[in-house]
Amino acid sequence: MAFTAPNGRTQIALADINITPLVDVVLVLLIIFMVTAPVLQSGIEVAVPKTRTVKEITEERLVISINKQQRVFLGNDAVNINEIGAKLRQKIRDPQHQSIFLRADEDVPFGAFATVMDAVKQSGITNVSIVTQPLETHAKR
Repeated sequence: MAFTAPNGRTQIALADINITPLVDVVLVLLIIFMVTAPVLQSGIEVAVPKTRTVKEITEERLVISINKQQRVFLGNDAVNINEIGAKLRQKIRDPQHQSIFLRADEDVPFGAFATVMDAVKQSGITNVSIVTQPLETHAKR
């Protein structure tokens, strides 16, 4: 769009939008989301035991976590240990073919672990995988 100034010169109006600040803001937001996404995914802090044989997790499954204070979580939601079987039956359509991950802190007594495992088995789920971390092997010189 052109217009004539009072001195008789023709000038062109600069009406273009500068998108550089917009791109900067979008890139900063992208970096923030990339950094916070893994933190949001594992919100319950559990120090799982370390073992020599660890299978890499490839598929997404329902996760039951038991933290150091023996609180039980189904996904990221706190659940009463006596209601875990009922909650599993609500969430799962086909318990015979459903598999589940069980994350328990290494300091949790075996009795609490066995109670949760029993509730999972009573809900009809037979495929339960226990989550562990690999042992750190030191390189030999």
